[in-house]
Amino acid sequence: MAKTEEISCSFCGKKRAEVNILIAGMTGHICENCVTQAQDIIKQNGVGSSSSKELEEGYRLYKPQEIKNHLDQYVIGQDEAKRVISVAVYNHYKRLLQKKAKDDVDIEKSNIMFIGETGTGKTLIARTIAEYLNVPFTIADATILTEAGYVGEDVESILSKLLQAADFDVAKAERGIVFIDEIDKIARKSDNASITRDVSGEGVQQALLKLLEGSEVNVPPHGGRKHPEKQMIKVNTKNILFIAGGAFDGIQRIITRRLNKSAMGFKAAPEGKDNGADVLRYVSPQDVRKFGLIPELLGRFPMISHLESLDAGALRLILTEPKNAIVKQYTKLFEMDGVALKFENDALDFIVTKAVDYQLGARGLRSICEAILNDAMFEMPSDADAKDLKVTLDYAKGKFDKSKISQLKVA
Repeated sequence: MAKTEEISCSFCGKKRAEVNILIAGMTGHICENCVTQAQDIIKQNGVGSSSSKELEEGYRLYKPQEIKNHLDQYVIGQDEAKRVISVAVYNHYKRLLQKKAKDDVDIEKSNIMFIGETGTGKTLIARTIAEYLNVPFTIADATILTEAGYVGEDVESILSKLLQAADFDVAKAERGIVFIDEIDKIARKSDNASITRDVSGEGVQQALLKLLEGSEVNVPPHGGRKHPEKQMIKVNTKNILFIAGGAFDGIQRIITRRLNKSAMGFKAAPEGKDNGADVLRYVSPQDVRKFGLIPELLGRFPMISHLESLDAGALRLILTEPKNAIVKQYTKLFEMDGVALKFENDALDFIVTKAVDYQLGARGLRSICEAILNDAMFEMPSDADAKDLKVTLDYAKGKFDKSKISQLKVA
C-alpha cells in the first residue's frame, strides 16, 4: 500500500498535503479542484441536461411539452391555452440565455393575454407555471390601479409586490412573472378617445405601457405612493413576463357581429353553441380593441388566447382528478384531525350541478364544499370519537340548503 505522502491526484498531480479533499477511486484519486473543473466542463457542454438547461442563478429552462405535462397535472382541459403559454414561457426564458450574436438579433419577449369566464383557470395556469419554474410570482388586481396622483395605487405597486415575492432580490425579481387580473376592467368606456379624465381606465392603460415594454422603473420598496423623500429601488422590466387575464364580459357580442358581417350564408357563425362562451375561440386583437383596450397596450400583448367555459364533465374532473383536487385537499384536512372523509358519487354530482346552476365556475366548487362541510369542520376536531365522515347525497343537500350560498339567485 502506498504511503500517505505519495498519494496524489491522478488528474492534476497534486499531493495529498496540497489539497483539502482527495477522493479515492478504483485505480486512482481525484481532488476537489478537479471535481469543480469537471462540473464546469459538463455545464458548458450541456451534458446531462437533455430535458432542460440550467439558467443562471439556479433557474431551469423546461421545454414546452414538459411545461404542458406539468400543467396537465393541475389544470383540467384548456389544452389550447396551456400550449400557448408553454411555448411563450419557453421562448421567454430561452431569450434570457441568448448571447449577443454577430448579427445583433435581439429576441423580444411575448407577453400573454388570456380571455375567459371567471373560474376557468386563468390565474391557476399562471401560478402553476411560476411554481414549476421556481421564479417570483405576483398577482396584481387592475381594478385598484389609478393614474399617478389620484386615489388608488400607482402601476409601480405591481413591481413592489414582485419585489416582495423575490425577498427584495432585484436580479431575481427581474426574471419573475406578473399576472395582471381583471385587465378588462380598465377598458375605456367607448371606442372613441376619451375627452375627459379616465383615471382608472384609459389612464391606467397608458401608465402600464412603460412597465410592459421593458424599461427601468423606480419602485417604492413597500408599495404605496411615491414620495420624493422615499428611497426607490430601480427595477428593469425587460425580462419580466407579464400575463394578463380578464372575463371581458360582452366581448362575445363583438365577435359574433364581426363574424356575421364578414361571412355569408352557410359560412356564417353557427347558431347555438358558438353564440355563447365558446365563440371566444374566434377572438382577435380587433375585438379586444373594440372592447376598450388601446392599440398601444394590445401591441405589448402579442399573444392572445382564450379559455373555454367549463361544462359539468370538466367540473366533475376538477373536483377529484388534479394533484391538488378540491376533494383531495378536504380529505387531507380531515385526515390531520384523524377523520377519514369520503364523498359518494351522488354527492359529487350534486356539487357539480349546483356549480353549473349558479354559474360559479371552478371557484364555486370550493364555495359549495365549504357550505356542505363547514359544520363538520367546526365540530369534529373537538369530538374524540369522530373517526370518519361519509358525505352522501342527502347529507350534501341538507347542509347546502341551510347555507347562505343556497339563497343566491340561480343564474
